[in-house]
Amino acid sequence: MSQFWDYNQAILDAPQELFYRFQLIPVHGVPIMKPIADNWERIEAFQARPDDLLVATYPKAGTTWMQEIVDSIINDGDLKKVKCAPMHVRFPFLEICNPPPVPCGVDILEGTTSPRKIKTHLPYELIPRSFWEHDCKVIYVARNAKDSAVSYYHFDLMEKTQPHPGTWEEYVGKFLKGNVPWGGWFDHVIGWWKARAKHQILYMFYEDMKEDPKREIHKVMRFLGKDLTEDLLEKICQHTSFKAMKENPMANYSTTPASVLDQSISKFMRKGEVSDWKNHFTVQQNEMLDAEYQKRMEGTDLKFRFSI
Repeated sequence: MSQFWDYNQAILDAPQELFYRFQLIPVHGVPIMKPIADNWERIEAFQARPDDLLVATYPKAGTTWMQEIVDSIINDGDLKKVKCAPMHVRFPFLEICNPPPVPCGVDILEGTTSPRKIKTHLPYELIPRSFWEHDCKVIYVARNAKDSAVSYYHFDLMEKTQPHPGTWEEYVGKFLKGNVPWGGWFDHVIGWWKARAKHQILYMFYEDMKEDPKREIHKVMRFLGKDLTEDLLEKICQHTSFKAMKENPMANYSTTPASVLDQSISKFMRKGEVSDWKNHFTVQQNEMLDAEYQKRMEGTDLKFRFSI
């Protein structure tokens, strides 16, 4: 629990001028926030352990939802253990870096005992090689491009260390070009999809999770080598519902100082819906994204649903 208080206290104690919207710097062609780019050698050289579990996503694809599901399964549905600490303590963020004295993800992970549960938004090509050398398990969650764009836009309005998204119209252009933190949606979801053939990767879809949560939780359980009762699965299903998680301070990031996440602008857990894009995209914007989708997804067997 000390990591929780040390991390948040470090943010509160740090000069507030350290926290501003960082510029994006390309790392192997992928736009990444400057503090991450400045520490890239350490991130790239990160030493994974054989029992590490990595939860990977493009931003705003259901990352926190999957983390809570995984932690609930690993702890056999013991919610007291699951609620012992905020999400960023239970799943340190591999690549995240902030100006000192705030600790970076690598620093936290090096001091974390095994087995470690790790979060990342890195595209497959930027994952440290040690994860593959140790044949680590990875759970990847993908969400359709339109809902991803809407959720990411609202997140970037309230996330004070990422570039300001501008207007919604401006943001759609940036999103389609991949000029957002962690790069383009298409490269990300396709890269991880292709990697399934080479590694222990469970590729999950946000829309499937919304359609039938218990069915998808069961898939994760099997991947993790667990065998929980139906009662426990139902308990986990209820605990990881959007309503429950939005009210859970150990999952909703309400413990993060407003200098980083200003939830007076937009809640970290905003809607958690499929097809909210219909409330944002104009006809022209929708046609633009559909055309790009057809072009970029051609030749792959990766399919997304934009409604359920």
